[in-house]
Amino acid sequence: MPPLFTLSIVLLSLQQGSGPIDWKQVDRVLGRSGTLQSDVYRVGFPRADLQIRVGSVSVKPSLALGSWIALKQTGDSTAMLMGDLVLLEAEVGPVINALQTGGIEQTALHNHLLHESPHVVYLHIMGRGGAVALATTLHTALARTGTPAAPAAQGPPAALGLDTVQISQIIGAHGRVNGGVYQLSLPRDGPVMLDSIEVPPAMGVATAINFQATGAGRAAVTGDFVLTANEVTPVLRALGSNGIEVTALHSHMLAESPRLLFMHFWGEGDALALARRLRAAVDHVSLKRS
Repeated sequence: MPPLFTLSIVLLSLQQGSGPIDWKQVDRVLGRSGTLQSDVYRVGFPRADLQIRVGSVSVKPSLALGSWIALKQTGDSTAMLMGDLVLLEAEVGPVINALQTGGIEQTALHNHLLHESPHVVYLHIMGRGGAVALATTLHTALARTGTPAAPAAQGPPAALGLDTVQISQIIGAHGRVNGGVYQLSLPRDGPVMLDSIEVPPAMGVATAINFQATGAGRAAVTGDFVLTANEVTPVLRALGSNGIEVTALHSHMLAESPRLLFMHFWGEGDALALARRLRAAVDHVSLKRS
């Protein structure tokens, strides 16, 4: 019988995996490349095929129509997958059937926006297994939607039309420009766990705030606050008293710790004024401060 020390090393090796997953294999299955963010491999699937309007605002995919998945390695070639798929109503049934066949779970199905036309819904998913097998199931599911099979060619970036430096200073976090939208991600303070596995912010547990310019220094803002139960009422009151519409309040996961609730919002107006209004809500959330 091998010594206890040797058995411990073998078990630790099995838990950690013998080496990093070759994410290029996942790329080949999905038909596009992702980005490695610390220990999370994230792939976006913008719904550039959809023409969605909220009032007078033509919603860019990066504002609120970006399907995505995130994979975290949990063993030798195995991973935990989480994601959010943007779907038309007619796509929901076929997508769920494909995901169920491949062993990927559905953890929530709901709206994020209000008053949009045509109506879209958001399907949150979670799965575990071989990274390539998970990607194959997802590819099969997305093939039952109008999601573009490959990312659109990108031309030179147009001027954003927003003072991102001031927005960043007001919110208290640095953002990035993606698809004509200024995106900010604010990680929570403290770990989020799911069945003894830590869920990093890039897997959808960071507050997201997105600005899309609408002209003359104005913007539309949307996103979601990631909250514990005691933070819900203070944030809701701060948003409402500052003219930011709360569009949804719900869960995205099933067994996370601490329990998290996701509060989606929508606002339009002067971009810097919106940033100040959002900051009033941000101040009620326990965030990781740099």
